[in-house]
Amino acid sequence: MFRALAVLRVVVLGYAVVLNAYRNNFDHPVAGWTCVGVMVVATAAFGVVYAAPERRVPAVLLADLALAVALLLATPLVKGEWFRATIPGYWIVGALLAWGIRYGWRGGTVAGVLLGAVDLLSRAEVAQKDWGNVFLILLGGSMVGFVCESLKAMAAERDQAQREAAAAAERARLARAVHDGVLQVLALVQRQGGELGRAAGAQEQALRTLIRSQDAVTATSPDAAAGRADLAAALGALGSRPHTEVALPAGPVALSAHVVTELAAVVRACLDNVDVHVGADAAAWVLVEDLGDRVEVTVRDEGPGIADGRLAAAEQEGRLGVVESIRGRIRDLGGTAALDTGAYGTEWTLVVPRPPDGAR
Repeated sequence: MFRALAVLRVVVLGYAVVLNAYRNNFDHPVAGWTCVGVMVVATAAFGVVYAAPERRVPAVLLADLALAVALLLATPLVKGEWFRATIPGYWIVGALLAWGIRYGWRGGTVAGVLLGAVDLLSRAEVAQKDWGNVFLILLGGSMVGFVCESLKAMAAERDQAQREAAAAAERARLARAVHDGVLQVLALVQRQGGELGRAAGAQEQALRTLIRSQDAVTATSPDAAAGRADLAAALGALGSRPHTEVALPAGPVALSAHVVTELAAVVRACLDNVDVHVGADAAAWVLVEDLGDRVEVTVRDEGPGIADGRLAAAEQEGRLGVVESIRGRIRDLGGTAALDTGAYGTEWTLVVPRPPDGAR
């Protein structure tokens, strides 16, 4: 807004200089052109000062308004008592709008009242057009101030929303990382380790609570991995798990390295769930299909399936394996994660769109 004001100041200055030169009705020409010269210098000086936010201090705003008032008061002395137009003319709107931008509608109204009152009091005779000009000054100062105040509030709300979105994304990323590592280990120890298991269970619950209560996370977005990678190679390594069969296309499945990393993490999370809920020796199948515009990965087991309501209950308990490590990751990639479960087993169908050639 102050950059726009700097341009407006130059425009109204040009108008004032041309108008004074055209009329040239000074009783004291030297004093009159000195006032015009002061306006030229002040326009350049305030343009430079207002360019830096830290220099927009009350003293500068007061000096700006005081100069506009002084030029209005000087008009009857320089032009004579029965002048028709003030020396600064519309140039005074620079100070008026500066107060509106800086201090909102209250500042604009105060500046408008002061400038309007001085303009009227400096005249020996007040014409109807003079009342109209003062009304426009009051209206312009208050309205511009109100608009600027609203814009500042909206900008603050936007910044807050962006910070909250970034923090939420970071919390989700941390939840996935913790689930894929320490929580899986602690859950396994809890089931198999007696006294040690009970201690591990307490730590597991503490970590889950920590994940759900991260309300002050610094927003930092992980850098997107550069280049491309082969999804088939990344998922083929998962065949080292006992009783796991991985079916891959004949050729490589080239995707961005970030997508490959996230998809591999999702499949590992699915297989970890098989280990925990079905058994480390349970059979599992991974199928990768390259369908051109999308890549589809299926992870299936023949366990007892997931009971109705179990996933919702797990989320309430702070267990974010399905919510974040699987569905959250796929959602962030712009894909879908469909679950089919029952007494026959559990099957995840993970679909991720492939960007057009040349897209990141």
